[in-house]
Amino acid sequence: MAQVNGVLVCGGAGFIGSHLVDRLLADGHSVEVVDDLSVGSLANLSAARASGGTLRFHHLDVSAPEFSDLIALRRPTVVYHLALLPTGATRTNEMLRSATLLLSVLEAARRFSVKKVVVALPAGLLYGEVPARQLPVKEGRKSDPMGVAHVMANTLVDLLTVYRESYDVEFTALAMTNVYGSRQRPSDGVVAAFANAVVNQSAPIICGNGRQTRDFLFIDDAVDALARSINKGGGLVINVGTGVQTTIKDLWHLVGRETTLQESYESARPADLQRNAVNTTRARIQLGWSSWTTLETGVGELLGRNV
Repeated sequence: MAQVNGVLVCGGAGFIGSHLVDRLLADGHSVEVVDDLSVGSLANLSAARASGGTLRFHHLDVSAPEFSDLIALRRPTVVYHLALLPTGATRTNEMLRSATLLLSVLEAARRFSVKKVVVALPAGLLYGEVPARQLPVKEGRKSDPMGVAHVMANTLVDLLTVYRESYDVEFTALAMTNVYGSRQRPSDGVVAAFANAVVNQSAPIICGNGRQTRDFLFIDDAVDALARSINKGGGLVINVGTGVQTTIKDLWHLVGRETTLQESYESARPADLQRNAVNTTRARIQLGWSSWTTLETGVGELLGRNV
């Protein structure tokens, strides 16, 4: 992979961001991390700080004026933005803020000649509810607005397109499915929640009937797609997932198979998707990427099982 002058990762102390920082340093890049630590943690960067690579951390909100000053000073070649539409954001103002955060990055990129911006967006929010016959869903599918988060996800892609066409700021937008792995908070993903239940010997909670499906993507696979996007996939939305649907019930049976814990059920959450999986043909063509970690292998690694 070609080395670039410098990479800046917004949200780099978070779950996905910190794993990406590990990979970028391993690939020989110098890395700047910007994170306000509202969700992320410095503990997530402990391996990166011990790796011996060039790493700088900035405790900073992306929407603050100082962010633009940092871009002007450091002049990164590529900016990753992983702090958009955070997991668990439910209030309208949290979702609307994602546009402010992206505009802050795009404006700084325009002013100080950042060559590329790479963002990760939740595929479920981008595509909404998809009929079973259209799964795994391909890029570009349009659907009726399902809510503010769905509208905002598509608006973010529109903003990226405008800055590319009007100001020559290149982008790649990765539409990611349900990423799981180490460092993920139990409140931010069902795999992490189930793993936490196993560790703490507490009954796992399933919202709804458990028959809803998700496309579960292991963190190493997700980070590989992000790393490849540093100089590939320009101007495109690219699906990143496995294309495999797994029900929440089946997920628990896999995660909890070595326990006697019994799941409990709660009412389905509003606007929860019934099914989700993505087609990754474009990722294979444009990034040379495809997932390789099976769910059983990924869960086994997370729980320290021999698989």
